[in-house]
Amino acid sequence: MATIVPIRGLRYNLDLVGDMSQVVTPPYDVISPAAQQQYYDKNPYNIIRLEYGKINATDTDTDNRYTRAAKTFNEWIEKKVLLQEEKPALYRYQQQYVVNGTEKTRTGFICGVKIEPYEKGVVLPHEETLPKHKADRLALMKACKANFSPIFGLYADHSLTIDKIIEEAAGNDLDLEFTDEEGITHRLTVIKDEEAIKKVQEAMEKQRIFIADGHHRYETSLNYRNYRREEEGLTGEPGDQAYDYVMMTLVNLYDPGLIILPTHRLVKNVANFNLSRLLEQLKEEFVVDPVPVNPDGSNIAEFLDQVYRKGGFDRGMGINHRRAFGLYAGGNTGYVVTLESEAAMDRLMPREKSLAWQGLDVSVLHTAILERLLGIGSEQRAKESNLTYTQEEAGALKLVDSGQYQCVFFMNPTLVEEVTAVAVGGEKMPQKSTYFYPKLNTGLVIRKL
Repeated sequence: MATIVPIRGLRYNLDLVGDMSQVVTPPYDVISPAAQQQYYDKNPYNIIRLEYGKINATDTDTDNRYTRAAKTFNEWIEKKVLLQEEKPALYRYQQQYVVNGTEKTRTGFICGVKIEPYEKGVVLPHEETLPKHKADRLALMKACKANFSPIFGLYADHSLTIDKIIEEAAGNDLDLEFTDEEGITHRLTVIKDEEAIKKVQEAMEKQRIFIADGHHRYETSLNYRNYRREEEGLTGEPGDQAYDYVMMTLVNLYDPGLIILPTHRLVKNVANFNLSRLLEQLKEEFVVDPVPVNPDGSNIAEFLDQVYRKGGFDRGMGINHRRAFGLYAGGNTGYVVTLESEAAMDRLMPREKSLAWQGLDVSVLHTAILERLLGIGSEQRAKESNLTYTQEEAGALKLVDSGQYQCVFFMNPTLVEEVTAVAVGGEKMPQKSTYFYPKLNTGLVIRKL
């Protein structure tokens, strides 16, 4: 099954850059233009200059965000801002964080993973991707020949065999520890023990990998591999070149620190949007319960607690899952919208899809409400003309009340078991179906191709 390799990662030289928290960022796809500028201002060596550089009005084919990233990358290597590991290694990566008042630690390891087409069933996706994001990532890879951020992958090791090998090899050693702007503590330990690495490789040969986060980057890595092979005139099965592998952080599905948070849907640009009409249409297949909501967000937790309870949840801990959403379209009233029955799902959902896919909250919302009632289909979602995704809750209310958006649908979190069931079935969820929290940092380890 999965083939993994240790990598000679490039890591920041702390003697030159100082505070590590000043040079890392979240993944590029959650960085707003305002945040991009803030990372530029934080430190001249911030990874933003490589991973997600600015677009200038004067850009040309020879001077643009990609060529500037490549130039900066090479300069940082020459100036020893980035230092390469002397020998191949695995990297234990821990993130300690607090969610809903509970402290958790998620543990994984960074390595190289052999790139395989999805149809081989070794690396499995769970979400749809958008073409424009892949074009951007491919241009960056062609210019820089590097992985600046790891893809987030999952594997299912109920016996915790791999976790135990990693923990024993890492021991109490720490090569890096810092706390970021969100209060998340990051710890990195370099594992160079060849025997331990070999044991992890052997154990991973029995595993398949589920992509948790980074579908665009994985598909881009496959396209980049094919581009390099064509450029070099290679035929037959891919070999063992650096570009045949992609950098991943792998986390066990049974790690106690692994959680998924919901991603909510803000709706805009729907012609002739009418809340009263939408509510009447919803009542044909859903139970709609009005709930007082303060526009300032002061009781948003109470509102969402009702959504969670209707969905069979306890603030993120999945039990006895039902299809339920929160709807807010302004004023002082929100609505808890719950699918009336399994028979209603049978009427509304596409028969060609599996029961696992049909039963997802996000599938019901996208198919039975967004597409059927609001005209937001796959084409509109691909163009991103009618939807914006957010993890903000009180902030979403303000965006609706300001008139920037017509309404927001609050989601329950997707369960890890649902993610893997859909992936194993060879299907994909709609975009932004999952939000694995916390995000992996960009800049801890860089891999040259």
